[in-house]
Amino acid sequence: MMRVLVDLNGRGAKLPKRVFVLTSPEIWDLWSKRFLASFTIDPVVLFLAPGETHKTLKSVEKLLRQMAAAGGDRSSLLIAFGGGIVGDVGGFLAAIYMRGIDFFQVPSTFLSQVDSSVGGKVGVNLPEGKNLVGNFHHPLAVFADMDLLSTLPDRELRAGLFESVKAGMIRDRALVRFMEENSARILGRDAASLEKVIAASIRMKADVVSKDERETGLRMILNLGHTLGHAIESVTRYRVLLHGEAVGWGLIASLYLGWKRGTITEPQFDRLMRLVYLYGPLPALKINAQKLVNATAKDKKHLGNRRRFVLPVGIGDACVVEDVSGEELLEAAKYMLALAKELPSEPPAASAGNGA
Repeated sequence: MMRVLVDLNGRGAKLPKRVFVLTSPEIWDLWSKRFLASFTIDPVVLFLAPGETHKTLKSVEKLLRQMAAAGGDRSSLLIAFGGGIVGDVGGFLAAIYMRGIDFFQVPSTFLSQVDSSVGGKVGVNLPEGKNLVGNFHHPLAVFADMDLLSTLPDRELRAGLFESVKAGMIRDRALVRFMEENSARILGRDAASLEKVIAASIRMKADVVSKDERETGLRMILNLGHTLGHAIESVTRYRVLLHGEAVGWGLIASLYLGWKRGTITEPQFDRLMRLVYLYGPLPALKINAQKLVNATAKDKKHLGNRRRFVLPVGIGDACVVEDVSGEELLEAAKYMLALAKELPSEPPAASAGNGA
């Protein structure tokens, strides 16, 4: 890590007087010795308890005060070392402390390596909805070390893989095919297979973000599965599913709505549903469908009374529509929740009469 700082210094940049590391106690217990071996100075270590319930303004204020008490100034550097929550909160701290300091992302989970660490979105939740407070603040660099995945539980790996499934659906037909043909190797943690999925996912997102940094158009396609996914997290108070699992269920609802609207064909629906199920099982879920739809009203993509929703288009493309009715969304939510309650081992085919 410090070698990067030396390189920056060689180009005329000043080394920071204070380096902060934001991490979780669990990650630090596992990896602190190896992490600190890269340093020639002692960083100030800040801890964030795990879980979405700690991704709050209250946590941010506590951490900001710790940074101030430790003598942080505008030359300080923050390193976010952990999963997506640590990355989001760490990036937000860096965006607002002293009106902005530099930071690095060192993502420790598969989901954070393929998705949340890339793109510059940082922020925290409110009780009213997910990521409603935030900013765009890009890290100087992202270090996705695959060795960190060796201690990742299988459930966390599967949850992260749903973000890569999404990446293939919206922008990378070759990734869809690779994940279809190599699921056993990927889930078995074959290094070469995981590396290919991680690289393809990052490449896709970086390409989209470079064309629309502030999410005024194209970047919204990255939210496939997230409208209902975020609603699931909000309704369950972030205590039932991991983020990637909520996105997995959201993908199923999006595929259903895409099939009903004709943006994907019946064979494409069946194929993409099988892909989602390859990386399951998704946890059971019992929620009132109408309550779930009501929660989508707080989605950040909405503009006024327009309900923006991302739909798959064929395989490897997506579009944003603004005319999805409440009735359509309710139908998709009911379809998704029927599967979430029954948890069939195989996805139902469109021809099996799964429509309303």
